Amino acid sequence: MKILFLIRSLQFGGAERQLVTLAKGLHQKGLNVGVTVFYPGGPLQAELHEVGIQVIVLEKRGRWDLVGFFMKLIQTIRAFQPDILHGYLGVPNILTVLLKPIFPKVKMVWGVRASFMDLEKYDWLIKTLYKIECKLSRFADLIIANSYAGMEYSIKQGFPAQKMIVVPNGINMEQFGLDLESKNQMRRVWGISEDETLIGMVGRLDPMKDHSTFLKAATLLVKEITNVRFVCVGEGPLDYKRQLQEEAETLGLSKHLLWIGNVNDMSAVYNALDILTLSSYGEGFPNVIGEAMACGVPCVVTEVGDSARIVGDTGVVVPPKSPDQLAEGLKAMLNRLDGNRADISRKVRERIVSEFSSEILFQRTVEALRRLL
Repeated sequence: MKILFLIRSLQFGGAERQLVTLAKGLHQKGLNVGVTVFYPGGPLQAELHEVGIQVIVLEKRGRWDLVGFFMKLIQTIRAFQPDILHGYLGVPNILTVLLKPIFPKVKMVWGVRASFMDLEKYDWLIKTLYKIECKLSRFADLIIANSYAGMEYSIKQGFPAQKMIVVPNGINMEQFGLDLESKNQMRRVWGISEDETLIGMVGRLDPMKDHSTFLKAATLLVKEITNVRFVCVGEGPLDYKRQLQEEAETLGLSKHLLWIGNVNDMSAVYNALDILTLSSYGEGFPNVIGEAMACGVPCVVTEVGDSARIVGDTGVVVPPKSPDQLAEGLKAMLNRLDGNRADISRKVRERIVSEFSSEILFQRTVEALRRLL
């Protein structure tokens, strides 16, 4: 079975990291795997090269480089001759269907990664593309959602239920685990002392992640707890980042808060945290929860996507868009950790090992794809 993945880029991101994990796992199982990307230079590209996976860069020159880009994509597929073309996210999904008349024997698979799209937060092009994706979804041979919430939402938007399945994301248990040395080193780099509690939010700076709710909840916590610090890890548009930093300054939070960009060693980031929180109002399967839990870090999350399903009874779940309840949830987790940290850490990791390991992802994906052929 030859599988060619199609994705916009290999920059840091949840979907991108999951594609790399999946491609490497399928490659190790003996499948012929390739990855095609629109744009060059993604830092995750090196991981694929290291294990011998072919990465084909289409060198797209910008948003409106359409004809030349499409011709390069056709040439790539003819050269690779895949049995399956697997899109990841909106535009790649749409392209697989547009290519179907040219490659009628190739099975076209879509990857759906979100459970809610607040289109009012995005520009006209993204709104239009999502509407096109919904209309064309019936032409896909298989649609794989990474969350039950994502499948339910997509069906409500017009995706064909009979073509949809759920394969939850898989967490690499070798890459993400408890590591006291990296924890201490990262905390030293960030200037966090041993007696300080560090609460982190990891993810791209995007309106749907709702960093504003996190900042407001953090402000409430520092009024009650003196030895707590916060960190935001991830990048996003400079204007939006500046807006969030100005909000933190207005809230009087700046001296308690670190802004960290993208980090290569995410295991060290998670290990440095005492609690990971996610304040999103739209998610599918948030990788950061599973990765943090694999490192033994308990999570306080909003009830969106499959977040509650992932944490189970090891975490705290609160409604989205509620700084007060997020702050209360964080306090509840701090109380749980008091004198019981090692036991909680062990249970948190065990849940990911048993339910959401990368090996389970590989097995379920191979089974689904083989049924198509």
